[in-house]
Amino acid sequence: MRPAAATLAGLVVAAALGACGGPPADLFLVEREGSIPGARLTLLVSDDGTARCNRGKALPITSAQIIDARDVARALNGEDEEHDGPADENLRLQPGPGSILRYDVRLEDGSVAFSDTSRGQPQAFFEVAKLTRDIAKDVCGLAR
Repeated sequence: MRPAAATLAGLVVAAALGACGGPPADLFLVEREGSIPGARLTLLVSDDGTARCNRGKALPITSAQIIDARDVARALNGEDEEHDGPADENLRLQPGPGSILRYDVRLEDGSVAFSDTSRGQPQAFFEVAKLTRDIAKDVCGLAR
């Protein structure tokens, strides 16, 4: 094969391989707001191990955080259970007395909304709140 033909063939293969890839899937988007300073946050967690805080650049999260994020997404989507998850049902819980933080979480299968004092929260809601706080502080450098 001639050098020019070999180079062209290499470029075609590289272009074909590059076309197969796409952007990483988003696991979930959390919009948090509340009555305390620093409560407002938009957090996008992607399956490639990154997070975006307040529409900023993608930042790497830890292996433990991506594992937790995937577990949370599965629990909210109901993928580990025989029935639909809270997101499939678009579960909305009313704030309880003394609510400080409110969460709206959107996933591929639907969405959920709750506050820190909502009654009847599934365990996954507590895990969303903790993971949101951990990523906001550790990765994004926010106060909460």
